[in-house]
Amino acid sequence: MEDYKSKVVSAQEAIKAIKSGDTVVLSHAAGAPQLTIKALCENYKNYQDVKIYHMLVLGEAPYCAPEMKGHFKHITNFVGGNTRQAIAEGRADFFPMFFYQVPRALREGTIPVDVAVIQVSEPNAEGFCSYGVSCDYTRPAAECAKVVIAEMNKQTPFVGGDNLIHVSKIDYIIEGDYPLYEIPRPKIGATEEAIGSNVASLVKDGDTLQLGIGAIPDAVLLFLKDKKDLGIHTEMFSDGVLELVRAGVVTGARKEIDKGKLTATFLMGTKELYDFVNNNPDVRLDSVDVVNNPCTVMQFDRIVSINSCIEVDLMGQVCSETIGYKQFSGTGGQVDYVRGAAMSGHGVSIMAMPATAAKGTVSRIVPLLAEGAAVTTSRNDVDYVVTEYGVARLKGRTLRDRAKALIAIAHPDFRASLTEELNKRFPH
Repeated sequence: MEDYKSKVVSAQEAIKAIKSGDTVVLSHAAGAPQLTIKALCENYKNYQDVKIYHMLVLGEAPYCAPEMKGHFKHITNFVGGNTRQAIAEGRADFFPMFFYQVPRALREGTIPVDVAVIQVSEPNAEGFCSYGVSCDYTRPAAECAKVVIAEMNKQTPFVGGDNLIHVSKIDYIIEGDYPLYEIPRPKIGATEEAIGSNVASLVKDGDTLQLGIGAIPDAVLLFLKDKKDLGIHTEMFSDGVLELVRAGVVTGARKEIDKGKLTATFLMGTKELYDFVNNNPDVRLDSVDVVNNPCTVMQFDRIVSINSCIEVDLMGQVCSETIGYKQFSGTGGQVDYVRGAAMSGHGVSIMAMPATAAKGTVSRIVPLLAEGAAVTTSRNDVDYVVTEYGVARLKGRTLRDRAKALIAIAHPDFRASLTEELNKRFPH
């Protein structure tokens, strides 16, 4: 307690440890350190050329505002709604990188860590704090930072696993008591229900699931209530999983590793989720280079990886992160799990998306990816593609056959034009 008390400072005091030219790493997603961000931006004129690295953070990103130019520059490998405009206008920089490789980049200095600013729980009796809902790259950043500033938030859940930091490893403690950022439960419409039903048809009793956030993953979960002994090993999970846990559908009883545990690298959802994981021995977080590593994922004999995407071309190339030249999100962990599933005994990877965008005026199954679009998952890696119109298995099929399979699950309004393109490109 003496060590703890000697480190307690205000946010205004703590940010004096950040110097011009430093690279600052912020903890991830719902674990964003709210007090330090506010203090930094209130004092932005005191700083020059400070780089701020994070992937997704919820809430606002005021250091990306136009007036912050020259003072702060955000760098990232994942773009969110609060940073997208800054990327487009050059006030922030994007670099491509698989999620599981970020900790190595931090340790090797490819992404320097002068100061790690993290959010943690209050300490337990032994002096260990939990990184709460963000272990992913947050723990590796804190372990190799020159300075660690921790917001010790009374409302941060204590989540176990390899997700702890001792008070002795923290340089400055800012005491806080604020709610974590929340993601509301998505609205599930008829399209999402149809996609969810089609994806669920590929899930078997005893499978281990990787899934993301949003209406489609939640819709998939609606159709799994008749399954038995499902497991969770995923980049992140949200509220949708809770109902299946409480119903006894998700037990983890057949998982090859972390048997009986809900394993993830970060968490994001509502307060109900944060309350559920708090001091829950069945929930385990670990760093992303462990959880998302394809060599970890492949240890599950049958993992089902469920991801979303923006568009798929007739060869099976998947774009999940750009709209033309515009960087919309990032690779994240999609390819980590696609490749891990392919390396496992009987793994399955699924790209799930509505057949159209822009209120039905644009097909997501396209002859060619949009000009400037990034290929997130290559045609060599893609396995299943699912829309509300059905399931297409692409792995092992010829270019012509996979194009025909994709056209069969495209929106009916676009099938004729896609077939025309098919016959031009793949004549027979």
